[in-house]
Amino acid sequence: MLPTSVLLRAKWKVPFFVPFPGLADAIKSNSPIRTTARNCTIMPFHVGATFLVHNGKDYLPVHVTPAHVGHKLGEFSHTKKPARHAPPKSRTG
Repeated sequence: MLPTSVLLRAKWKVPFFVPFPGLADAIKSNSPIRTTARNCTIMPFHVGATFLVHNGKDYLPVHVTPAHVGHKLGEFSHTKKPARHAPPKSRTG
């Protein structure tokens, strides 16, 4: 496992995560787990699970891979849309 932000924290601090009671069953049946806990740290036992993370309006699917371990669920469910700017108007002289 590569060192992540979780491993770089002080030893007395533990990573914050929410216990999901049906996690093992959800991984086996490939059913998503609906959550609003955006601040939950992704742990190694979450790998393979699919979460529906709330972004303030909708629930967006997040499939957890080993690269996600140590990050927060909210990092993969964006709350704001990217800005769309109008194309520049052509000037006619």
